[in-house]
Amino acid sequence: MTISERYRQLLEQIDHQSDRLYETLPESTVSALRLVDIAAEELQDWVESVGEIPQFQLEVKLSPVLLKAHADLDRARVWLEQNDHQKASETIWELEQGVYRLLNDL
Repeated sequence: MTISERYRQLLEQIDHQSDRLYETLPESTVSALRLVDIAAEELQDWVESVGEIPQFQLEVKLSPVLLKAHADLDRARVWLEQNDHQKASETIWELEQGVYRLLNDL
């Protein structure tokens, strides 16, 4: 699977999990879930052009985007953990790991 395919798949996973979390978590978690949405929006900005980035520029172009998305997901996860939403924080942790693996493969 190419980097661009994995990038798009990761964005789909984040979008899907975000929707699912909005459905299952109480309204008091909206600020944490908004961070997940921000991470998805940051990735969405590059979804069309990710396949057009030359291989030798992928790291330079995508690393800052992926790092920012990872940081937003991490903030959401920590907030959810602190507010006793363990299952949701584990879901976010899995998304973070997906971002981290993609970063490592750049």
